[in-house]
Amino acid sequence: MTQVTVTDGSFDAPLWLPKSGSGPGLVLIQEIFGLDDYLKSVAADLAALGYVVAVPELFWRIAPGWSATHDEAGVSASMEVSGRLDPARAVTDVLATLATLRALPETDGRGGVFGFCLGGSIAYAAAAEGDPDVAVSYYGSRVPEQLPLLDKITCPIQFQFGGADPYIPVEGVRKLADAVASHDGAEIHIHEGAGHAFHNHVAPMFHQPEPAAAAWALTLEFLGRVFPARVGDGGS
Repeated sequence: MTQVTVTDGSFDAPLWLPKSGSGPGLVLIQEIFGLDDYLKSVAADLAALGYVVAVPELFWRIAPGWSATHDEAGVSASMEVSGRLDPARAVTDVLATLATLRALPETDGRGGVFGFCLGGSIAYAAAAEGDPDVAVSYYGSRVPEQLPLLDKITCPIQFQFGGADPYIPVEGVRKLADAVASHDGAEIHIHEGAGHAFHNHVAPMFHQPEPAAAAWALTLEFLGRVFPARVGDGGS
């Protein structure tokens, strides 16, 4: 666990370390469900690859310790909580976590941002407003409507979307794809037939194993190419 301090207080950011105890850092940014079993499993997977992973608690001001079920009731409650989140403050919290992570003795000074759903939108905004070394954004619903932010991003960035996502209009994703095509260091993968949150393997209402596996393989290739954990950092 590490603690992150911002102008209006401080919050916890649990840490996952690789087997070696050190490596490049990744700030993993939550879905609306909070720090749940799914996000913990992703953090563990990334740590096993050699990354030091920090997960900031985005809802610390409005619903400390928030974690919801992965069903209709959980979605409804999480939408209510996330609707009270100040996006600008969330980006500030993520960038503060990134700075804290980079300064830890367990990291090598490199740090990136990686988010799903709500976290996908925030990772994108953080890449535009800050200076991460890499960014990964999975199905961020606000990304297509914030297209001008792409021009501010200088780090390598990967986007993953479902082609049948009911929460994100496909027209917006296609416009993003057009912009990504001419943006150096950016790539986008649209999984036709995949809905929202298809990578969330603990949410039966969302999970789709085939696009989830395909997207994850593409992400691992991307990280290995542009933000590799050094030899000896791996956990297996």
